[in-house]
Amino acid sequence: MARGFQVSAQIKTLSNDYRDINGRQVAAQMHARTAEEVTSLVAVGWQPRLVSIRVGVDPAVDLYIRNQERAARKVGIEFECRNVSAGILERELRATITSLNTDPRVTGVILQRPVPDHLPIEQLQSAIHPLKDVEGMHPASIGNIVYQNIDLAPCTAMAAVELLKQTRVSLKGLEVTVIGHSEIVGKPIAFLLMAEGATVTVCHHMTREVAIHTRRADAVFVAVGQPGLLKGDMLKPGVVVIDIGINQIEDESGVSRVVGDCDYATCREVAGWITPVPGGVGPVTVAVLMRNTVIAAERLKAAYSEQLSNQI
Repeated sequence: MARGFQVSAQIKTLSNDYRDINGRQVAAQMHARTAEEVTSLVAVGWQPRLVSIRVGVDPAVDLYIRNQERAARKVGIEFECRNVSAGILERELRATITSLNTDPRVTGVILQRPVPDHLPIEQLQSAIHPLKDVEGMHPASIGNIVYQNIDLAPCTAMAAVELLKQTRVSLKGLEVTVIGHSEIVGKPIAFLLMAEGATVTVCHHMTREVAIHTRRADAVFVAVGQPGLLKGDMLKPGVVVIDIGINQIEDESGVSRVVGDCDYATCREVAGWITPVPGGVGPVTVAVLMRNTVIAAERLKAAYSEQLSNQI
């Protein structure tokens, strides 16, 4: 079994009650293990160092970067944010990425999304060396999932599946519906679950009746960026709901709050387990990013050691 799925065997099922899966507690225990691995690497002269590239200014991205930096410092990973202008040219950004690829002090690189429209995100993501692709967005990293090599799979997808595993529901033969088929969340989730023996249905904007699929599912993942899309009457009793959506909405009085893609109140009445937003998938995504940074550092250490051996 690949390393990415060993964590849940060491984490007890964590919840405030029998319905809510507490992502913050899951993340805390993952951070504890990552910190131990960082200590071991530092002891042999390998300090994990994560560099985050931010293009332009975006308050949502700023919040995510602060969460990354806080988690990195907690586990002992050095963290740097490289801020570049929103008007940067593609060749200039590629040069920045290339310099990080070749810097032996950098063990992980993450390009924050979104980027301005004039920048081709897929090509830039491909420019990050696969050994330093800690977010799991390089085509090689995503393609490896098909072959069940999931050490550096996309962070959000890994986090979502990890939370399903917290319920101790057997994934073998489990009927799962995934709403959303993006390259970095929906599709990777489907492949990760199929690798565990689940039967997966993926719904998207051309699916005629989403409720037909969700009502027969034992677990439902939703990641489309549409608040309130999934409602309780679309679920069967006892289902596991993993809500990956993050949406900012305002109520009638103008108060802003963050919600997911499911109608939490009605879904919680039906579900056996459900992830809250915030406090569900988000913290675990950051924990997976930290774990991926350690895995990347270990891979780089092995690669440099092999290179030195070949030179002797």
